[in-house]
Amino acid sequence: MTYPSEQNQEMIKAISHEFAIAGEFVEGIEINSGHINNTYMAVYESKSGKRSRYILQRINEYVFKDPLQVMRNVEAVTRHINWKVLRVKKDLGGQTLNIYPARGGRSFAYDGDGGVWRCYNYIENCHTYDVVENSRQAYQAAKAFGSFQDLVEDLPIEEVTETIPDFHNTPKRYARLMEVVSEDPQGRLSNVSAEVDFIRKREGLCNHLVKLAQAGKLPMRVTHNDTKLNNVMMDSETDEAVCVIDLDTVMPGLSLYDFGDLVRTATSPAEEDEKDLSKVEMRMSMFEAIAEGYIDGCDCLTPLEIDNLVTGGKLMTLEVGIRFLTDYLEGDVYFKTEYDDHNLVRCRTQLKLVECIEAREEEMNKFVSKVAKSKH
Repeated sequence: MTYPSEQNQEMIKAISHEFAIAGEFVEGIEINSGHINNTYMAVYESKSGKRSRYILQRINEYVFKDPLQVMRNVEAVTRHINWKVLRVKKDLGGQTLNIYPARGGRSFAYDGDGGVWRCYNYIENCHTYDVVENSRQAYQAAKAFGSFQDLVEDLPIEEVTETIPDFHNTPKRYARLMEVVSEDPQGRLSNVSAEVDFIRKREGLCNHLVKLAQAGKLPMRVTHNDTKLNNVMMDSETDEAVCVIDLDTVMPGLSLYDFGDLVRTATSPAEEDEKDLSKVEMRMSMFEAIAEGYIDGCDCLTPLEIDNLVTGGKLMTLEVGIRFLTDYLEGDVYFKTEYDDHNLVRCRTQLKLVECIEAREEEMNKFVSKVAKSKH
């Protein structure tokens, strides 16, 4: 967190006044986490001297072409979860962020440049982790995302819309890579023949889940689509998951994409751009914690979804590898890079993790089956 300039303090004050916040503005603080939206904290003080904190965010209209569509999705999900928690648990706190209404009753406000802002409650005595440090954290994060999936299971899918088209359409990602391979626009193809061959051999995997969904065998659900550890708020004292945050990518999808991205981001100890591939591994202890947590949190999974959880992990890892390789061949036009082969290095860590998952796939599936059976 950093204290912004006097000019930005005035900007934060002006924006926060657009929302239904009681008390007097004390100060604004810039929050530097996150890569997409501009995020600030506004501190207010009541007449009794009690201070309260609020989160203000401007939605990035370059990533999300229709910010109001994003807000409609967020509003639908938070409203549904809060209603469900209140009805079932008689407790409105701790399950999701709450949107503070703006003047006129809307869930958002405009700034002078036409930017779209929102205001959330600040959850006290909580924090997030950027890296999984132990299996308890992995379990808690997975259970939080599983619980999120379970809570929105009965939210009609037509109430949310697709904010980023084909976000997890692996066949289209694969087809785009093959187009770029045939064009070789930057003359880099000779460096990646092994990687291209690796991906070509797994074309069937790229199509697997989409085919099942198109055949109606896998249910389309309201999914989170960004299931990283740092999108779960943890209690500072107990390290228990409190709620899932960053709902901008909530849209129709498959539960297996959410579970799969947990596997991709939490099972290997290596950084995403680790050059030493010997450091990339699929830690069974972390996978077990993720599988147990997600299944414990999500009662609505169908037998076929459970049977394909490991496939989801393998597919999501392969998909991200495809995206890194495509960007490398196109000249690094999408992902930020720090050196010439950065995207190629990233691609190789993903493909190595695919190999590691494949090597232990049978063991992973047996564990998932055991956990699922123990719940019934």
